[in-house]
Amino acid sequence: MMLLLALALLSARPAAAQGVPAPDTLASRVLACTACHGREGRATPQGYSPRIAGKPAGYLANQLLNFREGRRNYPLMASLIEHMTDDYLREIAGYFAAQDIPYPPPPPPQAGAQVLVRGEALVRQGDAARGIPACAACHGRALTGVAPSIPGLLGLPRDYLNGQLGAWQAGQRRAQAPDCMADVARRLAPEDVGAVTAWLAAQPVPGGGKPAAALPAPMPARCGGVVGAGVSP
Repeated sequence: MMLLLALALLSARPAAAQGVPAPDTLASRVLACTACHGREGRATPQGYSPRIAGKPAGYLANQLLNFREGRRNYPLMASLIEHMTDDYLREIAGYFAAQDIPYPPPPPPQAGAQVLVRGEALVRQGDAARGIPACAACHGRALTGVAPSIPGLLGLPRDYLNGQLGAWQAGQRRAQAPDCMADVARRLAPEDVGAVTAWLAAQPVPGGGKPAAALPAPMPARCGGVVGAGVSP
């Protein structure tokens, strides 16, 4: 935490050196976030900290609450926000949700053609025989998320996607009950995870990554923290 705060303070030094007080704005306060999540929340090349710019505000707020309340396990994040109020966390979430930053082109595919075909099939169609819904059934046909609380899956590094699915499988990442993603992740075999993340990471982000306003059909399962989406009977 101290490293992040120090980096934020360093960013404000030029103004202070000229005798001009650094402005007390939300943009200046969230500089600590950008030390890991990249300038304006656009992510960094390392591949382990996700992009937060342009994500649905409700989703970002839920994740901040999950870190603060221990449902997601990352001590650095937890210590940074442990004393922040719900309203302030929502204000931070709203700031990053409003950032309209272009996505870079995707990296070359990191798997062979057959693996990518399998990944796309799981993303688009799921596997009904094993109770695995299509990713697109919840994250939107364009896979850019759904406002206000479902995240997009494109424009994220494969290492990050692998890490999060593994964290759900191991119980290290949780969400508000009912935790639908934990249930889905535990139904995925290791080769499924590899195929899905390889395909997702290789896709360009359509429409500037803007989340859809609504899902075209009810969700296949009820998910905690998801607002305004119907569920199939």
